[in-house]
Amino acid sequence: MYQKVSTDLKFVDREKKTEKIWADNQIFEKSMENRKEGETYTFYDGPPTANGKPHIGHVLTRVIKDMIPRYRTMKGYMVPRKAGWDTHGLPVELEVEKLLGLDGKEQIEEYGLEPFIAHCKDSVWKYKGMWEGFSSTVGFWVDMEHPYITYDNNFIESEWWALKQIWDKGLLYKGYKIVPYCPRCGTPLSSHEVAQGYKDVKERSAIVRFKVKGEDAYILAWTTTPWTLPSNVAICMNPEETYCKVKAVDGCTYYMAEALLDTVGSASTYYLKATCGLDKNGEEVDYCSIEDGVLSIAGNAPKYFTVFMIVEVIDMADIRLKVLQNLANLPAALRGVDGFDGIGQLR
Repeated sequence: MYQKVSTDLKFVDREKKTEKIWADNQIFEKSMENRKEGETYTFYDGPPTANGKPHIGHVLTRVIKDMIPRYRTMKGYMVPRKAGWDTHGLPVELEVEKLLGLDGKEQIEEYGLEPFIAHCKDSVWKYKGMWEGFSSTVGFWVDMEHPYITYDNNFIESEWWALKQIWDKGLLYKGYKIVPYCPRCGTPLSSHEVAQGYKDVKERSAIVRFKVKGEDAYILAWTTTPWTLPSNVAICMNPEETYCKVKAVDGCTYYMAEALLDTVGSASTYYLKATCGLDKNGEEVDYCSIEDGVLSIAGNAPKYFTVFMIVEVIDMADIRLKVLQNLANLPAALRGVDGFDGIGQLR
């Protein structure tokens, strides 16, 4: 009754033999027929796009998705399992663009929407046979003879019908969501579409100087979106940050964030001998002054304010910037600035 187990098991051949037994005896179809009177159990499965090849990741998902309908079938349920093909989406259009040598929306419109759509419909069936063979190999039981196709008018109309039902029940609302956007394709991207071509790239950025009103000085600002500068109307300053006034070798005076002096400055950037504070609007205020090593605080100075002070003209190779920040009850004068307990040495 039992055959001797061979030491040379040819697993692929054994799998093919089992597949043939299932197909010749219509085991899948019989499992459905035997339970046609049973309670219906619906299992929704997102369809693949047939213009892309199946890969190892699909093995895991198809095996797991097959377990649930099989289990429910063994429990006596009638489980319709209709195959589906996702024939919409950006991946299909990009594949056809490459095929036709087109690049972008304008060239597609010049080529003609109707012939382009016709090519898209043909493209989605490119790997249909490979998907069917793959599904059979992993034992994924599904009705491949009567699939639903997302570009079919009946399917599209059913989607609009479902949307209308949701609207009639007051379940549809307008909201806002931040999503990835492709300027080349002119469309938002799903997480799946982003993952298909995601990579780290270097983009151009720019450091822009803005003229200070009423003063021969500039404020430096860094932007990663320089194309937005023509419409720029303002720049923002952080009241929690410390800003420094420096003079560069180009002869210009700049306001820069103290935290970025090392990054933006160069070895030939010189600091001005100056002490001042910034008010909440980011404007310079003469709350204090320095003379002969003595720091004096003006009587109208608030209890808390940011002070930055350059004690001498030095270059970036040897920064000796002393900073007084958010100090309470500042005395009227501080002698021996280097020895004051509240001063922080940057280097």
